[in-house]
Amino acid sequence: MIPGTYRTNSEEETIAFGRDLARELPRPCLVLLIGNLGAGKTTLTKGIVDGLRAADPDEVSSPTFTLVHDYGGGVFHIDLYRLESEREVATLGLEDLLDRDDAVVLIEWGERFRHLFPGNRIEVEITAANDSRELRVSAIG
Repeated sequence: MIPGTYRTNSEEETIAFGRDLARELPRPCLVLLIGNLGAGKTTLTKGIVDGLRAADPDEVSSPTFTLVHDYGGGVFHIDLYRLESEREVATLGLEDLLDRDDAVVLIEWGERFRHLFPGNRIEVEITAANDSRELRVSAIG
């Protein structure tokens, strides 16, 4: 599945795509989820987390205020939307998460601090138009 451009036409299809993507992810893995507000980053994350058997889709929500959700099994979901500086990002302990051999780290709004992340990562850029989503998956590094 990786890399390529894919289209989904509903929330259910986006979640299913996330489940399929989860099967392709190596461990450890960093995934930057890129897209405008409401593009479907959290919806895609629901599928990835479910595909990794870390949590049911209904248990996944955006960590906009908590900043980091730990779903167990080395699966972490991070939201950088509210952070404004590199110093704030440094307080999250991302280095420790990324050093884990079993980690899958999913970061919403990662493009805001792209230069802080290792070169080996997967980027998923999501563009929304009504219920349709275009998902461009790239392997970096």
